[in-house]
Amino acid sequence: MDSTAFAANIAVLIPCYNEEVAIGRVVQDFASALPQAKIYVYDNNSKDYTKKVAAAAGAIVRTELLQGKGHVVRRMFSDIEADAYVLVDGDGTYDAAAAPEMVRRLLDEQLDMVTGQRVEVEDGSGAYRRGHRAGNLVLTSMVRFVFGDRIKDMLSGYRVFSRRFVKTFPALASGFETETEFTIHALDMLMPLAEVATQYRERPSGSVSKLRTYSDGLRILSTIIKLVKEERPLQFFSIAGTMLMVSGVLLSIPLLITYFQIGLVPRLPTAVLSVGLVVLAFLSFTCGLILDSVARGRREAKRLAYLAVRRWCNKD
Repeated sequence: MDSTAFAANIAVLIPCYNEEVAIGRVVQDFASALPQAKIYVYDNNSKDYTKKVAAAAGAIVRTELLQGKGHVVRRMFSDIEADAYVLVDGDGTYDAAAAPEMVRRLLDEQLDMVTGQRVEVEDGSGAYRRGHRAGNLVLTSMVRFVFGDRIKDMLSGYRVFSRRFVKTFPALASGFETETEFTIHALDMLMPLAEVATQYRERPSGSVSKLRTYSDGLRILSTIIKLVKEERPLQFFSIAGTMLMVSGVLLSIPLLITYFQIGLVPRLPTAVLSVGLVVLAFLSFTCGLILDSVARGRREAKRLAYLAVRRWCNKD
């Protein structure tokens, strides 16, 4: 790593839950890749010897009692002061050798987030399962469509953040949906970003994944919808209003045909429903316009808070 990175204060943050099999190797690998960094392991109520193994490997071990990765991330971001923050899962699936390049790009290019874009190791292990890859592609595409086409791997658990990002990140999630929050926060704030390809390996034997494919996938989808509503309300309510308007018009077409034929509206409930849907459509458009002004004010406040945090610079 170059002298620029050596001059920075770097913290490696590792959230953990029942990772005694992998955590020792993860700590050692990152200590070797980033010898000047402080390595913090935040244990999240593990039932095994995660804390002892991490401490023996040389990590600074702390505990977060609220269960869930989002809670751990919130605590780490609040407690730790650094110029660059490397966040990585403690399961041994990410390549520590990519960390120096990710940190270098963050500091040299004055970026706010560098994501480790997962590339599966060609060993036939199937670490990056097809279902997970497909789900990531669908969810990432949704976010890219709304917030901008600047990311390829939204759900990667391997990232490097600037101090500005960490100290202005709202951290509202409780579980694995925190990665979605990272990405949408950065895109919404128009932060400078980058992605670095990194190998993605299978977990070591004896280590068990905490990711629940379907339930966590639904939570991530719910988070995306909620954040679109909060950060892009005009788009959200315009889509809802368009759906209501189309439904109301489609229901009204047979009624209008009958009316022009016989001069009567025989299906009054359908007519009332059609009118109600059209009225709701206009209300939805109005809500979108009002909330868009509110969201703009919130975005301006977040931008000012972001600019109030000092950016790291090499004093040499």
